[in-house]
Amino acid sequence: MIFYLKRHELNVTKYNTCIQQSVNTRIYAYSWYLDVVADCWDVLVLNDYEAVMPLPWRKKVFLKYIYPPAWTQQLGIFSKLEIETSLLKEFIAKIPKKFVKVTVQFNSGNKIDFLPVAKRENYVLELKKSTEELTNKFNTNRKRVLSKGIKLGYKIDKSIAPSEFLKFYQLEHSYSVTPNNMSVLKKIITTLDNNVNIWGIRKEHKLIAGLVWLKDDNRLTYLLPEATHFAKKQGLPTLLIFELINNYSESNLILDFEGSMLPGVSNFYKSFGALKEAYSYVSFFKIWNSII
Repeated sequence: MIFYLKRHELNVTKYNTCIQQSVNTRIYAYSWYLDVVADCWDVLVLNDYEAVMPLPWRKKVFLKYIYPPAWTQQLGIFSKLEIETSLLKEFIAKIPKKFVKVTVQFNSGNKIDFLPVAKRENYVLELKKSTEELTNKFNTNRKRVLSKGIKLGYKIDKSIAPSEFLKFYQLEHSYSVTPNNMSVLKKIITTLDNNVNIWGIRKEHKLIAGLVWLKDDNRLTYLLPEATHFAKKQGLPTLLIFELINNYSESNLILDFEGSMLPGVSNFYKSFGALKEAYSYVSFFKIWNSII
Protein backbone atom coordinates (compact mmCIF):
# COMPACT_ATOMS: atom_id res chain seq x y z
CA MET A 1 0.00 0.00 0.00
CA ILE A 2 1.18 3.51 -0.77
CA PHE A 3 0.95 6.08 2.02
CA TYR A 4 1.13 9.86 1.86
CA LEU A 5 3.35 11.21 4.65
CA LYS A 6 4.05 14.81 5.54
CA ARG A 7 7.68 15.75 6.14
CA HIS A 8 7.36 15.70 9.93
CA GLU A 9 5.81 12.21 9.81
CA LEU A 10 8.73 10.74 7.89
CA ASN A 11 11.05 8.10 9.31
CA VAL A 12 14.16 9.86 8.03
CA THR A 13 16.49 6.90 8.58
CA LYS A 14 14.29 4.49 6.61
CA TYR A 15 13.66 7.08 3.92
CA ASN A 16 17.35 7.85 3.36
CA THR A 17 18.21 4.15 3.42
CA CYS A 18 15.69 3.62 0.62
CA ILE A 19 17.30 6.41 -1.41
CA GLN A 20 20.81 5.08 -0.74
CA GLN A 21 19.95 1.51 -1.76
CA SER A 22 17.89 2.45 -4.81
CA VAL A 23 19.07 1.24 -8.20
CA ASN A 24 18.29 4.72 -9.51
CA THR A 25 19.51 6.74 -6.52
CA ARG A 26 20.13 10.50 -6.86
CA ILE A 27 21.62 12.85 -4.28
CA TYR A 28 18.76 15.30 -4.87
CA ALA A 29 16.34 12.92 -3.15
CA TYR A 30 18.10 12.69 0.24
CA SER A 31 16.25 14.39 3.08
CA TRP A 32 19.11 16.78 3.87
CA TYR A 33 19.18 18.02 0.27
CA LEU A 34 15.41 18.44 -0.05
CA ASP A 35 15.34 20.25 3.29
CA VAL A 36 17.68 22.80 1.71
CA VAL A 37 16.24 23.21 -1.80
CA ALA A 38 12.47 22.71 -1.41
CA ASP A 39 10.03 25.24 0.02
CA CYS A 40 8.14 22.26 1.49
CA TRP A 41 8.18 18.55 0.74
CA ASP A 42 6.20 15.45 1.60
CA VAL A 43 6.55 11.82 0.47
CA LEU A 44 4.62 8.91 -0.97
CA VAL A 45 5.86 5.66 0.65
CA LEU A 46 5.26 2.08 -0.46
CA ASN A 47 4.69 -0.26 2.53
CA ASP A 48 7.71 -0.06 4.88
CA TYR A 49 9.82 2.27 2.68
CA GLU A 50 10.20 -0.27 -0.12
CA ALA A 51 9.87 2.61 -2.59
CA VAL A 52 9.43 6.35 -2.13
CA MET A 53 8.46 9.40 -4.14
CA PRO A 54 9.40 12.79 -2.67
CA LEU A 55 6.90 15.55 -3.45
CA PRO A 56 8.45 19.03 -3.26
CA TRP A 57 5.67 21.60 -3.15
CA ARG A 58 4.93 25.26 -2.67
CA LYS A 59 1.86 27.44 -2.41
CA LYS A 60 0.76 30.38 -4.52
CA VAL A 61 -2.11 32.31 -3.01
CA PHE A 62 -4.21 29.37 -1.75
CA LEU A 63 -3.17 26.83 -4.36
CA LYS A 64 -0.60 24.11 -3.67
CA TYR A 65 1.44 22.60 -6.48
CA ILE A 66 4.34 20.17 -6.92
CA TYR A 67 7.40 21.61 -8.63
CA PRO A 68 11.04 20.77 -9.43
CA PRO A 69 13.19 22.77 -6.97
CA ALA A 70 16.18 24.74 -8.19
CA TRP A 71 19.47 22.81 -8.36
CA THR A 72 17.55 19.53 -8.54
CA GLN A 73 17.59 17.72 -11.86
CA GLN A 74 15.90 14.35 -11.30
CA LEU A 75 13.49 13.10 -8.64
CA GLY A 76 10.54 10.74 -9.16
CA ILE A 77 10.25 7.25 -7.67
CA PHE A 78 13.13 5.41 -5.98
CA SER A 79 13.43 1.72 -5.13
CA LYS A 80 16.14 -0.92 -4.75
CA LEU A 81 14.14 -3.03 -7.22
CA GLU A 82 13.52 -2.17 -10.85
CA ILE A 83 10.45 0.03 -11.06
CA GLU A 84 7.69 -1.42 -13.22
CA THR A 85 5.15 0.64 -15.16
CA SER A 86 2.35 -0.56 -12.89
CA LEU A 87 4.12 0.86 -9.82
CA LEU A 88 4.75 4.18 -11.57
CA LYS A 89 1.03 4.43 -12.34
CA GLU A 90 0.11 3.61 -8.73
CA PHE A 91 2.39 6.29 -7.32
CA ILE A 92 1.18 8.97 -9.72
CA ALA A 93 -2.46 8.08 -8.97
CA LYS A 94 -1.75 8.48 -5.23
CA ILE A 95 -0.55 12.09 -5.51
CA PRO A 96 -3.14 14.00 -3.45
CA LYS A 97 -5.62 16.14 -5.39
CA LYS A 98 -4.89 19.08 -3.09
CA PHE A 99 -1.92 19.67 -5.40
CA VAL A 100 -3.71 21.28 -8.32
CA LYS A 101 -0.74 21.02 -10.62
CA VAL A 102 2.05 18.45 -10.67
CA THR A 103 5.39 18.98 -12.41
CA VAL A 104 8.06 16.31 -11.96
CA GLN A 105 11.40 15.63 -13.61
CA PHE A 106 11.46 11.85 -13.21
CA ASN A 107 14.83 10.10 -12.92
CA SER A 108 16.16 8.03 -15.80
CA GLY A 109 15.15 4.82 -14.01
CA ASN A 110 11.47 5.80 -14.26
CA LYS A 111 10.32 4.81 -17.74
CA ILE A 112 7.25 6.95 -18.33
CA ASP A 113 5.62 5.60 -21.50
CA PHE A 114 1.98 6.00 -20.52
CA LEU A 115 1.86 9.81 -20.32
CA PRO A 116 2.80 12.61 -22.69
CA VAL A 117 6.30 13.62 -21.63
CA ALA A 118 9.10 15.91 -22.68
CA LYS A 119 12.36 13.99 -22.95
CA ARG A 120 15.42 15.72 -21.55
CA GLU A 121 19.07 14.79 -21.87
CA ASN A 122 21.72 14.09 -19.29
CA TYR A 123 25.32 12.89 -19.76
CA VAL A 124 27.07 10.41 -17.50
CA LEU A 125 30.52 8.83 -17.37
CA GLU A 126 31.30 5.58 -15.55
CA LEU A 127 34.60 5.82 -13.66
CA LYS A 128 35.39 2.09 -13.38
CA LYS A 129 38.44 2.25 -15.64
CA SER A 130 41.87 3.75 -15.00
CA THR A 131 42.60 7.44 -15.58
CA GLU A 132 44.60 6.54 -18.67
CA GLU A 133 41.78 4.46 -20.15
CA LEU A 134 39.20 7.14 -19.39
CA THR A 135 41.37 9.90 -20.84
CA ASN A 136 41.87 7.86 -24.01
CA LYS A 137 38.09 8.13 -24.55
CA PHE A 138 38.29 11.95 -24.68
CA ASN A 139 37.91 13.32 -28.19
CA THR A 140 40.90 14.84 -29.95
CA ASN A 141 40.07 18.43 -29.07
CA ARG A 142 39.49 17.62 -25.38
CA LYS A 143 42.86 15.88 -25.19
CA ARG A 144 44.48 18.95 -26.72
CA VAL A 145 42.77 21.34 -24.28
CA LEU A 146 43.71 19.15 -21.33
CA SER A 147 47.35 18.99 -22.43
CA LYS A 148 47.42 22.78 -22.72
CA GLY A 149 45.90 23.24 -19.24
CA ILE A 150 48.36 20.86 -17.62
CA LYS A 151 51.36 22.53 -19.30
CA LEU A 152 50.26 25.95 -18.01
CA GLY A 153 50.80 24.65 -14.49
CA TYR A 154 47.61 25.86 -12.80
CA LYS A 155 46.96 24.42 -9.35
CA ILE A 156 43.55 23.37 -8.09
CA ASP A 157 42.41 24.74 -4.73
CA LYS A 158 40.09 22.15 -3.17
CA SER A 159 38.90 24.29 -0.27
CA ILE A 160 37.26 27.35 -1.81
CA ALA A 161 35.15 29.26 0.72
CA PRO A 162 31.42 29.39 -0.08
CA SER A 163 31.39 33.18 0.24
CA GLU A 164 34.20 33.52 -2.29
CA PHE A 165 32.51 31.23 -4.80
CA LEU A 166 29.19 33.06 -4.45
CA LYS A 167 30.78 36.43 -5.13
CA PHE A 168 32.64 34.98 -8.11
CA TYR A 169 29.51 33.32 -9.48
CA GLN A 170 27.39 36.46 -9.14
CA LEU A 171 30.07 38.45 -10.94
CA GLU A 172 30.67 36.02 -13.80
CA HIS A 173 27.46 34.12 -14.60
CA SER A 174 25.93 35.22 -17.88
CA TYR A 175 22.33 34.12 -17.38
CA SER A 176 19.56 35.32 -15.08
CA VAL A 177 19.25 33.65 -11.67
CA THR A 178 16.32 34.57 -9.44
CA PRO A 179 16.97 35.85 -5.91
CA ASN A 180 15.25 32.73 -4.56
CA ASN A 181 17.50 30.40 -6.55
CA MET A 182 20.56 32.33 -5.38
CA SER A 183 19.35 31.94 -1.81
CA VAL A 184 18.94 28.19 -2.29
CA LEU A 185 22.42 27.94 -3.82
CA LYS A 186 23.87 29.72 -0.80
CA LYS A 187 22.15 27.20 1.50
CA ILE A 188 23.53 24.27 -0.50
CA ILE A 189 27.15 25.39 -0.45
CA THR A 190 27.11 26.51 3.16
CA THR A 191 25.60 23.27 4.46
CA LEU A 192 27.85 21.29 6.75
CA ASP A 193 27.29 18.14 4.73
CA ASN A 194 30.61 16.65 3.59
CA ASN A 195 29.09 15.72 0.27
CA VAL A 196 29.20 19.33 -0.95
CA ASN A 197 32.55 20.35 -2.45
CA ILE A 198 33.88 23.58 -3.97
CA TRP A 199 37.03 23.55 -6.08
CA GLY A 200 38.68 26.41 -7.90
CA ILE A 201 41.67 27.71 -9.84
CA ARG A 202 43.33 31.07 -9.20
CA LYS A 203 45.49 33.47 -11.14
CA GLU A 204 47.51 35.83 -8.96
CA HIS A 205 45.39 34.80 -5.94
CA LYS A 206 42.15 35.72 -7.75
CA LEU A 207 39.55 33.03 -8.48
CA ILE A 208 39.10 32.56 -12.23
CA ALA A 209 37.37 29.15 -12.37
CA GLY A 210 35.21 27.31 -9.86
CA LEU A 211 33.10 24.20 -9.52
CA VAL A 212 30.50 23.07 -7.00
CA TRP A 213 30.12 19.30 -7.08
CA LEU A 214 28.29 16.77 -4.95
CA LYS A 215 29.28 13.28 -3.88
CA ASP A 216 27.24 10.38 -2.59
CA ASP A 217 27.89 6.63 -2.58
CA ASN A 218 27.07 6.31 -6.26
CA ARG A 219 27.61 9.55 -8.15
CA LEU A 220 29.68 12.67 -8.48
CA THR A 221 27.26 15.39 -9.52
CA TYR A 222 28.66 18.29 -11.56
CA LEU A 223 26.30 20.82 -10.00
CA LEU A 224 27.59 24.27 -10.92
CA PRO A 225 30.68 25.30 -12.90
CA GLU A 226 31.73 28.90 -13.46
CA ALA A 227 34.73 30.44 -15.20
CA THR A 228 35.93 33.71 -16.60
CA HIS A 229 36.37 34.13 -20.35
CA PHE A 230 40.13 33.97 -19.81
CA ALA A 231 39.84 30.70 -17.84
CA LYS A 232 37.72 29.13 -20.56
CA LYS A 233 40.29 30.09 -23.18
CA GLN A 234 42.96 28.44 -21.03
CA GLY A 235 40.92 25.22 -20.78
CA LEU A 236 40.55 25.38 -16.99
CA PRO A 237 37.02 23.88 -16.82
CA THR A 238 38.52 20.82 -18.55
CA LEU A 239 41.29 20.74 -15.93
CA LEU A 240 38.74 20.69 -13.08
CA ILE A 241 36.80 17.84 -14.67
CA PHE A 242 39.97 15.87 -15.32
CA GLU A 243 40.89 16.24 -11.64
CA LEU A 244 37.52 14.74 -10.67
CA ILE A 245 38.03 11.85 -13.09
CA ASN A 246 41.60 11.29 -11.90
CA ASN A 247 40.59 11.33 -8.23
CA TYR A 248 37.79 8.80 -8.63
CA SER A 249 38.94 6.58 -11.50
CA GLU A 250 38.81 2.82 -10.87
CA SER A 251 35.77 3.28 -8.64
CA ASN A 252 32.12 2.30 -8.97
CA LEU A 253 31.10 5.95 -9.12
CA ILE A 254 29.43 7.73 -12.02
CA LEU A 255 30.29 11.28 -13.00
CA ASP A 256 26.93 12.94 -13.64
CA PHE A 257 27.29 16.05 -15.79
CA GLU A 258 23.62 17.00 -15.28
CA GLY A 259 23.30 17.17 -19.05
CA SER A 260 22.04 19.96 -21.27
CA MET A 261 19.73 20.42 -24.23
CA LEU A 262 22.09 23.12 -25.55
CA PRO A 263 24.24 21.63 -28.34
CA GLY A 264 27.42 23.45 -27.30
CA VAL A 265 27.18 22.27 -23.69
CA SER A 266 26.15 18.71 -24.56
CA ASN A 267 29.03 18.45 -27.02
CA PHE A 268 31.40 19.57 -24.26
CA TYR A 269 30.21 16.73 -22.01
CA LYS A 270 30.31 14.19 -24.82
CA SER A 271 33.93 15.16 -25.51
CA PHE A 272 34.90 13.46 -22.22
CA GLY A 273 33.43 10.18 -23.41
CA ALA A 274 30.18 10.69 -21.50
CA LEU A 275 27.07 8.86 -22.68
CA LYS A 276 23.58 10.31 -23.10
CA GLU A 277 20.96 9.35 -20.53
CA ALA A 278 17.35 10.45 -21.04
CA TYR A 279 14.90 11.41 -18.34
CA SER A 280 11.26 12.57 -18.46
CA TYR A 281 9.62 15.89 -17.68
CA VAL A 282 5.92 15.53 -16.87
CA SER A 283 3.41 18.26 -16.06
CA PHE A 284 -0.34 17.92 -15.50
CA PHE A 285 -3.28 19.33 -13.56
CA LYS A 286 -4.12 16.76 -10.89
CA ILE A 287 -7.47 18.26 -10.01
CA TRP A 288 -8.81 17.51 -13.49
CA ASN A 289 -6.55 14.49 -14.11
CA SER A 290 -5.58 16.07 -17.40
CA ILE A 291 -2.07 15.86 -18.76
CA ILE A 292 -0.46 18.86 -20.45
